Amino acid sequence: MTEYVLSIDQGTTSTRSIIFDKAGSIVATGQLEHEQIFPKAGWVEHDPMEIWNNTREVIGQALSKANLTRHDIASVGITNQRETAVVWDKNTGKPVYNAIVWQDTRTQSIVDRLAADGGVERFKAQVGLPLATYFSGTKIVWILENVEGAREKADAGELLFGTTDSWVLWNLTGGTDGGVHATDVTNASRTMFMDLETLQWDADILAVFDVPASMLPEIRSSSEVYGTVHTSSLLREVPVAGILGDQQAATFGQAAFDTGESKNTYGTGNFLIFNTGEEIVHSKNGLLTTVGYKLGDAPAHYALEGAIAVTGSLIQWLRDNLGLIKSADEVEALANTVDDNGGAYFVPAFSGLFAPYWRPDARGALVGLTRFVNKGHIARAALEATAFQTREVLDAVNADSGVDCVELKVDGGMTVNNTLMQFQADILGVPVVRPVVAETTALGAAYAAGLAVGFWSNLDELRQNWQEDSRWTPNMEDSERDRQMRNWKKAVTKTFDWVDDDVN
Repeated sequence: MTEYVLSIDQGTTSTRSIIFDKAGSIVATGQLEHEQIFPKAGWVEHDPMEIWNNTREVIGQALSKANLTRHDIASVGITNQRETAVVWDKNTGKPVYNAIVWQDTRTQSIVDRLAADGGVERFKAQVGLPLATYFSGTKIVWILENVEGAREKADAGELLFGTTDSWVLWNLTGGTDGGVHATDVTNASRTMFMDLETLQWDADILAVFDVPASMLPEIRSSSEVYGTVHTSSLLREVPVAGILGDQQAATFGQAAFDTGESKNTYGTGNFLIFNTGEEIVHSKNGLLTTVGYKLGDAPAHYALEGAIAVTGSLIQWLRDNLGLIKSADEVEALANTVDDNGGAYFVPAFSGLFAPYWRPDARGALVGLTRFVNKGHIARAALEATAFQTREVLDAVNADSGVDCVELKVDGGMTVNNTLMQFQADILGVPVVRPVVAETTALGAAYAAGLAVGFWSNLDELRQNWQEDSRWTPNMEDSERDRQMRNWKKAVTKTFDWVDDDVN
């Protein structure tokens, strides 16, 4: 009897396999980090072969820990870092270049070239996105223009492109031996190439980018059987039946299925998603319009998204680049050695600023420094940066939707930090709520995969699984909240206009 669903969570810093039971509870987890490759300033890469090898290993870890076999698994779901681009040879199965990660800024000159005719919002009406280095479309162009032989192979129909969900799916279902080349609507909506209304690749935009349509995966719903796992795997013949980009998966895992529901995920970056139902809402306040989910033949649900590039990765930076802490979980204790930020504000515009500013010319700044400021203040300023950025995105969501948020559901690794969560509630002025199962990204992919094979019967069953774990209520005076936000906004302006022709 199949009593479990297995979720593959292919993230920015690691790949995990998590097994869930019918109550949506975690049974076992396998996890491996992969190398973060920084060839030049602003360049961020991953090795796709390392990611695939890790994927196979973490599946084995999770099954072993739970003492389960493929016969116990009803279906497999995949969730992933969304805009990271992999291009590989369909005949050999080998990538032609490292995966170019969503944080990578090398394609700014391609963005500028495309924006010369119509500006950065040239395609926004069709795809919901501004031209930016963030999305995978320009990353494909860079590979075709800079990797020897790639253009010729692509034009000959020998190369495939995918975000990491497609890369994992293709390999999991056989690779060169009949692997399925597909993606779901949520990941497709992050390429710059998918028309939000038709949910198909836009031939005119592909022509402008000069990307052959033969490279692209088939666009499918978020919950259906795409294929079965290849016979060479521990999961052989188990259906792969759910795909959701990581932030949409987290929203699904939070049971935020309906119009007006939202969540905020605290990971490498922060991503706030607000469900707009079957309506496509075009933002006037710096947010992205994206697909939230699509279940089989049912209509797609859309969302507004505020994407923040650097939050959890700032804590990693304090650890790895400055040596201020030895492990990420030490940052809370260090921040609690002081009562406040000491007047210091840290704007981590390492990859420019994403929502709501969209300023690729920005770079990180630590401002307000005096002799009084110590490493405790810097640690607190780094944590507070996450909360300040979330407040600005939520303000934009409120403005676009016309509905004020009354509480914020949160998930992701940083939500274990009570100091951050309390400050988040304080600076928002609304309660912050964390569920019992904080691994909502993997859970959302599991839900999509389970629904497709009847493991769960409907969305109401999933809603009943959601349980509150912790709640933080604001206790900051309005005047202090206003003062903090005024200083934060002032700090943000200090990061503008840093990049020019001779500065990366």
